[in-house]
Amino acid sequence: METASSNPKPPSFEGYEPVNCDDPPSDDGEVDVFGDLAALPVEVCERRPTCVRCRRPQKVCLCPFLPVHPLDVSTCLYIVQHPAEESRVLRTVPLLAACLPPRKCNVLVGRRFTEERHPDLAAVCQDNKTLILYPGPSAQNLEELVQDQGDGTDEERSTVRYNVIIIDGTWSQAKDMFLRNSLLHLPRQVQLSRALSSQYVIRTQPTNICLSTLECAAVALSILERNDDIQEVLLKPLRALCSFQLQHGAQVHHSKEHLLRNGMYDKPMPKNKRKIKRMEKLVSDKNICPR
Repeated sequence: METASSNPKPPSFEGYEPVNCDDPPSDDGEVDVFGDLAALPVEVCERRPTCVRCRRPQKVCLCPFLPVHPLDVSTCLYIVQHPAEESRVLRTVPLLAACLPPRKCNVLVGRRFTEERHPDLAAVCQDNKTLILYPGPSAQNLEELVQDQGDGTDEERSTVRYNVIIIDGTWSQAKDMFLRNSLLHLPRQVQLSRALSSQYVIRTQPTNICLSTLECAAVALSILERNDDIQEVLLKPLRALCSFQLQHGAQVHHSKEHLLRNGMYDKPMPKNKRKIKRMEKLVSDKNICPR
């Protein structure tokens, strides 16, 4: 886990005498502006009360849209979260965690994970029942994996308890974390084959089929638990979050793919040939997902 360093002690302004900026300059030709700054009153901003369950400000609490009781699931999620996601206001992981039992949704924050520093995560990655949800040429469709187990008895299927690792961050951050952490290459790599469009419309996605962390977890759990109701329960607070933000001035964020296809992309085109080729692929390949 990476921790932010403590704030350095603010400099002392003792010995400075406040002066008026309209006063003539001192003998050395300089105005003591630091004295003026030191004399300004300091206003302490009070943070809004936050709901302990959904982690939202109490005035916009989303608990009415959460399940009354945490969902009873056998799958255990491990969210490997980029540190930048912690400071985002409209993140989905707190909503996901509020819907599940505490031990079924584990969040680990950091950029680099090693066996020495993260022995618990290393043990999970080495478990043969652990899957990592990350698209790629070698990734197996999650639904096919579950169907392959359908030939077993009900008792055999009920004893399977999967761990699922999901990387939480922007697509570029997720790619960097996946490539640079050898631990994340140990589990079986899987991807979602369901053709879904993201409902997280208040944040820009690269393509229409790119899903938020909560949406990925909702689909994966519904497949592994063989219960489509789980997906609906988990998406309910996400829809409420987006609806509230849109009602209070937020704009719908179309995917980059949508903007390019419809001639709405108003940013300068990149000069890097690799980036240009990637953007062209967004338009030409309907099934592309950034890797």
